[in-house]
Amino acid sequence: MRISATIFLTDETITPTRLARELEQRGFAGLYLPEHTHIPVERVTPYPAGIDLPPEYGRTLDPFVALGQAAAVTGELVLGTGITLVAQHDPIDLAKQIATLDHLSGGRFTLGLGFGWNVEEADDHGVDWRTRRELVRDRMALMRALWADEPTAYEGEFGRVRASHAFPKPVQKPRGPVNGPRTLIGGAAGPKLFAHICEYADGWLPIGGRGLTETLPVLRAAWADAGRDPDALQVVPYAVFPSPGKLAHYAELGIEEVVVQLPPAGEAEVLGVLDAYGSYTV
Repeated sequence: MRISATIFLTDETITPTRLARELEQRGFAGLYLPEHTHIPVERVTPYPAGIDLPPEYGRTLDPFVALGQAAAVTGELVLGTGITLVAQHDPIDLAKQIATLDHLSGGRFTLGLGFGWNVEEADDHGVDWRTRRELVRDRMALMRALWADEPTAYEGEFGRVRASHAFPKPVQKPRGPVNGPRTLIGGAAGPKLFAHICEYADGWLPIGGRGLTETLPVLRAAWADAGRDPDALQVVPYAVFPSPGKLAHYAELGIEEVVVQLPPAGEAEVLGVLDAYGSYTV
């Protein structure tokens, strides 16, 4: 099983370059970074974990800049987002960022995407909360038009782009209905989420990794009904606090990669946790 890691990198934590080098040297498979552009002070949206919002949410580094640094000092490490808030981006700009990072890293980028939870943050970006899922779907289709081998126009409900010359292209090759980098969608299990996964993704990022015994068969059935290759579905439990028993359970479910949670801390504390997790990468 491949063991990757996620962390809220901030202006107060270990640096992207130091962490990336340590992860690769220690045999970890990847580094996934979250995204929040800002956290409005006047906020009524409850934090999904049900406690006060941790301060690192308002201090996160831009994931694409940080992953670019990580790419420059590693050769094999997977570089992912967990997750990109696609609705909060201009899709033409985002398509260029993603394609550039995938190109410069030699095809190592994984786009973890999601629909968000912070209504006020999304509202500042002009996102209508009621239609954010449809907006993300539309923006993914627009980006994939730009990633196509030949100039391809796209006209959608929320955006459009003319047939264009748009290079570089992502390194990763098309598979099924998906082109561009490996794409995983985060979110809670349910028919709407699974429909999005089956339509335009390679798999699922279930946060915390709980309840997969019940939900994974439902996703696999939806995937098969959509005509997707059963062997192609990827499920990557995300932000997991690992234990040998938990990882063995995931392996029994056919899961091949797990993303473990690191603390948003300085170098000494983060490296200590990596030491503790080290046996899981063997």
